[in-house]
Amino acid sequence: MSKALIVIDVQNDFCPGGALAVPGGDDIVSGINDLIDQFDTVILTQDWHPAGHSSFASSHAGKSPYEVTEMAYGPQVLWPDHCIQGSEGAQFHPALKTHRADLIIRKGYNPAIDSYSAFFENDQTTPTGLEGYLHTRGLKDLAMVGLATDFCVSFSAQDAAKLGFDVTVRQDLCRAIDLEGSLAAAVDAMKGRGVQLS
Repeated sequence: MSKALIVIDVQNDFCPGGALAVPGGDDIVSGINDLIDQFDTVILTQDWHPAGHSSFASSHAGKSPYEVTEMAYGPQVLWPDHCIQGSEGAQFHPALKTHRADLIIRKGYNPAIDSYSAFFENDQTTPTGLEGYLHTRGLKDLAMVGLATDFCVSFSAQDAAKLGFDVTVRQDLCRAIDLEGSLAAAVDAMKGRGVQLS
């Protein structure tokens, strides 16, 4: 089978009670588990920030979470401290079938660059290695689910489409943060890249 399921950032900090909770973030876990059973290849991504990461509002004097600042690579939303390496918040949701993962891609571990996409850091040039892995495995068709629709899922889907993969995002198995219209913008951007939304 040349299809792979990519499960994006289903981690405690993105679920209710977490440091950067996505509304309803844990509602999708059961459905993702059902979908995992339908794929031979499953890849998980994991946000994995060092303490004091440059994308944290706490690293910028006078800045608050969800403000946007300018970084060397462009605009960057400043987030609450989240998914710190080794923390409980960075762990996968305890109900997620992580044992089915062929590969776990950790991202956001470079303290100077945030990383939404499963394929590139936010400078859009530093690769995670996922593209090469998929090509080596002969995997062309990708389904994506997870958190959050308007950030990590959208950036991952757009990058995959740019790289020539056939991409479907299962919107029913994603949840969004929706900062000031970010969900609608992400949906338009994904459609513009030829991503299939189901």
